[in-house]
Order: sequence, then structure tokens, then C-alpha cells
Amino acid sequence: MNRLLSGVAAGALLLVSGVGMAQAADLPGKFPGVTIDAKLIGGQQYEKLYERIGEWEKATGAKVNVLSKKNHFDLDKEIKSDIASNSITWCVGSNHTSFAPQYPGIYVDLNTLLPKEEIDAFVPANIAAATLDGKLVMLPRAQFDVSALYYQKSLYQDEAKKKAYKEKYGEELAPPDTFDEMAQQAEFFANPPDFYGTQFAGKEEAINGRFYEMLVADGGEYLDKDGKPAFNSEAGVQALDWFVNLYKAKAVPAGTTNYLWDDLGQGFASGTVALNLDWPGWAGFFNDPKSSKVAGNVGVKVQPKGSSGKRSGWSGAHGFSVTENCANKEAAASLVWWLTNEDSQKLEAAAGPLPTRTAVWEWDIEQAKSDPYKTEVLQAFQEAAKNAFPVPQTAEWIEISNAVYPELQAAILGDKTSKQALDDAAAKATQILEDAGKL
Repeated sequence: MNRLLSGVAAGALLLVSGVGMAQAADLPGKFPGVTIDAKLIGGQQYEKLYERIGEWEKATGAKVNVLSKKNHFDLDKEIKSDIASNSITWCVGSNHTSFAPQYPGIYVDLNTLLPKEEIDAFVPANIAAATLDGKLVMLPRAQFDVSALYYQKSLYQDEAKKKAYKEKYGEELAPPDTFDEMAQQAEFFANPPDFYGTQFAGKEEAINGRFYEMLVADGGEYLDKDGKPAFNSEAGVQALDWFVNLYKAKAVPAGTTNYLWDDLGQGFASGTVALNLDWPGWAGFFNDPKSSKVAGNVGVKVQPKGSSGKRSGWSGAHGFSVTENCANKEAAASLVWWLTNEDSQKLEAAAGPLPTRTAVWEWDIEQAKSDPYKTEVLQAFQEAAKNAFPVPQTAEWIEISNAVYPELQAAILGDKTSKQALDDAAAKATQILEDAGKL
């Protein structure tokens, strides 16, 4: 999805107001007495960015009233409730390329609020992913997401472990390059309840997305060429069995079916997990001794391959949107720009997230030259991004995820076979698409 460093250099921002364009020198603008209500994604990795809101308030004279700060799954439910009750009275909302197709009418086209030269400062693939039917519904922040594999380096340097692994499997112990190797090593390293081989987010779109990318890596497809659910296939069973078998072997924590992203980040940072397929935003957190017990012991490499030889690569981008109902769209656009401008992206990129502005990629690579860990992170995620692919571009993706994930959980917990669970999930997904007039 993200073809890195392929955009044009950043230009100065010019906001379009009702009477014309502000000058670059006027930015971020003056909006005394204006209050912008916002609904934002919450979590440890976002707090540094949100500290910049106070700077924007000081510079513009406006205020930001954060109505919600939740994980994106809960935020999605809240936004849908607002739509249903016709109560979109807020101005700025966190958005994501996986969620955006559900909200075709509530967000403005940012092409009408931001000049072309500013939009051209972003990596073109990220802008394309944020554009629906020609409408730029969000401005991407420094959070292009594709997962790579974090691991504890000391495990691979332990002579006793290397010898035991060679004796058991007839292979050298090295960070895995396939999902079969990852599962094998996860079982080898696991020593429950004190230490686990790996972990995964086990509910909401999180588990459905992981299943989706494993399915693709195993040669399957989620929706076929006619848009019909096709994941209850041989490849689908193989992909789901990977999760089922790890859970059965107690190579993952017993509570993993209730985990979301923050749980995974804290879990790996606790030092009790060997291998962790996770997002770039955690890279700095994992290597910071104030937040992580594995600081100085973190290796990062490209995500594993499935049985088809293809690597997983479920990806997307975070961003911020401005609502059609906002009474102060220019002020809201100024805030969205502020949270995605070069200074904000440099702040975020320093902690690991992949920037979406071309110039910040160049800056990030230059900064990493004196930091071996950051260089390893960037190299791993640049390679990971070459394998990136988005979720199926249907407005029903999240609704389907909400119907599918309980079936995936049922298989993982042993309540159904993988084939039974996938057949039941496919029937539910088919009904959703039929009700939407897609089938």
C-alpha cells in the first residue's frame, strides 16, 4: 500500500476559507472564541501527539474539547450511534482507512479545505487510501500501519536454547521467516503461566484482520471476485488452525481472546512474550527502559510468510477528519493540519510510527543513521510495507468483522471446529452483504 519515498516535497499549507486562501504566514490561523469538539482514538502511543493540542490552542486562540478518547472499535460504535441519532455535532474525529468506508456522508472533502500542494506533501499511496469516490475524507497522520515481527534477541543467543531447539527440530534457532516456524518456536519458548511464545489480539476487527492477512498469506481470499465471502476454504481452515493450535498448546496467554492492541503492547513490554507480530507505533515504547522490560533486547524483522510464500500485510492508515456538520470547518481543518504537519509527524516518527509525509520519511532515515535500533526498525518496516494490502474495500467490512470474530473465537476456544466456525461466519457475512444489496 505505502510505496515509500515516492511523493513530492512538502509545500506550505494554505487553508481555504469562505473568502479565499489564507497566507502560509498566517498559519495555523486565529480563531479566538472557537471551540472544536473532537472524538479521538485513545491509547498510550497517541498521548505525545495530543500534547501538541495545547500548542495549537495557544497559537490560534481556539479551544479543543475532547468528547471521547477510546480505542477505535469503541469509537466506531459511538460514531455509528451518533449517526443513528442524528447527533453529529462535533467537528474533528479520528478515522482509519479500514473504518472510513462506513461513513460516506459525514465527513467533508478535505480537498476543499487544503491546497493541492499541501496534500501532495504526503506519500501518494496514503492519500489514495484516504480518498473514497474522489473525496479526501481524512488527512493521514504519522501512522501508516503494517505489522512486522518483534522478538527478544536474547532467546536466540542462548546456547542452551539453541542446542535444545536443534536437537528437537533438527534446525538452527533463528528468528522465524514463516508462520509455521513462528508457531513452532512459540511452542518451544512457551513456559506457561510465566512465559509465552507469542500472543494475538483475539476480538473485534483485530482478530478478523489478523485472520484475513493469514488467509491471504496462505493463498486464500476473503471475498471472491463477485464480492461473495470465500474465507471458508481450505486456506481459511489452515489460517484459523494456526490460532487454534497455538491456543491449544498454551503457547499464548489464556486471555488472548479478549486482547486488543494495548494488551499486546503491554504484554510484550512486560518481558513475558517471545515473539510479537505488531505495529510500528510500539517500536519506541518497546525499547524505552521506562516503559519496557525488554528495552535493549528487541529485534525487529519483516513479517513472516504463509504457506503460499506470500507474507502477511494487512495495512491501513490512521488520520483525522472534519465533519460536514462542523460550524467552524476552517478551524477544524487547521487542527487536523496541525496534528498531521511535519512537526507532529516527526514527533510521532521518533517513537516508531511510519510517517505519511514524504519529507518526514527522508528526515526519519537521516535521524536513524546514528541509532542501530531505529535503523533496524525502519529497515524491517520498509520491507514489511512492500507486502502491504488493505482490507476489502466494502462499507460492510466492520459489520462483517463484528459477525465473524465470535465465530473465530469459538474455534480458538474449542467450541467449534475451524470449518464449522468459518461456514457459520460465511453465512452471516453473506446475509450482511445481501441485506446491503451487494449480493
